[in-house]
Formats: sequence, structure tokens, C-alpha cells
Amino acid sequence: MASLRHNPDAAPGPRDGYLDAARACILDVGWRRTTLTEVARRAGVSRMTIYRTWSDMPQLLGDLMTREWTAIVAGTGSDADGIPGLVDRMVATIRTLRENELFVRIVELDPELILPYLLARRGRSQDLILAIAEESIVAGQATGDVRAGNPTAIARSLVLAAHGFVLSAHTMVDDRASLAELDAELALALTRVLQP
Repeated sequence: MASLRHNPDAAPGPRDGYLDAARACILDVGWRRTTLTEVARRAGVSRMTIYRTWSDMPQLLGDLMTREWTAIVAGTGSDADGIPGLVDRMVATIRTLRENELFVRIVELDPELILPYLLARRGRSQDLILAIAEESIVAGQATGDVRAGNPTAIARSLVLAAHGFVLSAHTMVDDRASLAELDAELALALTRVLQP
């Protein structure tokens, strides 16, 4: 399919404007109080224009989250190669996601929206992250920099570990351990998991 829903690299178009309007609504009032009608009003288009693109709010939210999280992953890079590069990229992605205003707002107001991606199924963004991690692991295994093992299982284990640092790291921060120290421990753990 050629839609942005399945092609995040497609050129921006009117659909991005609709997603921008939805993002603004969610930041203002949360997902539960955002309607397709309100998204249309903010986007300056008719309700039918929005309804032709998304039949309901869950579909719109799925596309919005995919666009938002994909941009975060694409925007975090590393100058390092091998394990240091992969670890740097993962920790930077976790930090950026934790600070993302849309993510923070969803967790604050509508945390149940995140639960399906933790308890029931993977989302498109998670699949993108897994593909990038697995590709880096395979490349590292080919040079002998990354330990042997099923690259799919290794990548999935890394993403599972990352979930806790995205969603729960703040619960472990106090006067005895800072967020920076926790992130440093994560980087060390990821490095040791990957080393031969």
C-alpha cells in the first residue's frame, strides 16, 4: 500500500496536517476526549474528510503513534560503530521517547493506550525498532563484534529490557540513584549482553 500508514518515508501531505491536528488535540485534552470531529475542526477540513481517512480514533491514534515513534527512532543516531553505536542509539531512543511530550501526555492521561503494546501485541514502531536492532546485530555477528545467537531473539530481548527503562525508570529515581546513572547501567547491561 502507498498510504503513510504503511510508508513512513512518503512525502508529507494533507494527512500529516490531520495527524498534527490530532496530536494537538491529544496534548490539550487527552485521547479519550479527542474526537474525529474535533480533529477535523482543528485541521480546517470537513468531518467526512477525516472519516474517509480513519473510521475511528483508534486507527488515527495508531497512525499518529507510528509517525511519532518512527521519527524518534529515525532521529537518534550514533557516530560509533558496532556495539557502542547500537547501545548509544538504543539509550538515546529511550531517553528521547521518555521525554516526548505526546508519549508523556498519553502515559499521564491515558496509560491504557500503551497496554496493548506491552501485553497483547507488537506495534508497527516496535517492529521498526526490532528490524533496526536485528540488522545491527547481524552485522556485528558477521564481524565477530557481537556474540553468536539468534539475532531475532537477541533483538527482542533488548527491546523487552528497554520497555522498563521507557515506562518505569522514573519509579527508580531518588536521592540514591539518578536517571543518568540508571541509563549508564542500561548501557552497560546492553553492552554486556551483546559482547562475545
